[in-house]
Amino acid sequence: MKLGIIRCMQTEDFCPGTADFQAIREKTGVFSQVTEEIILIGFINCGGCPAKKSVLRARELIRRGADTIAFASCIQKGTPIGYPCPFAKKMKDLIISDLPDNIRFLDNTH
Repeated sequence: MKLGIIRCMQTEDFCPGTADFQAIREKTGVFSQVTEEIILIGFINCGGCPAKKSVLRARELIRRGADTIAFASCIQKGTPIGYPCPFAKKMKDLIISDLPDNIRFLDNTH
């Protein structure tokens, strides 16, 4: 799996992605059923509210080799600040509708 992760721009000032990287390394959370090697292609934020840049960022991750796009848990679960993105559903729908058929989408890294 060649993975690109999109995270919340609002949390990046205080969250270095440690739990995301641990979930990849230990194959927990959304990665628990992944049997292949996971190669991280990129870790990027959504572009800020209202996430208009997220589709372009997903496209760029794919252009750079990602075959899977994942939302970091901060987007839909609101971790670690307890505030889920109010644009998460719309952002997810837009990205999924734009993805080529051969690209996987995963929710909540950990």
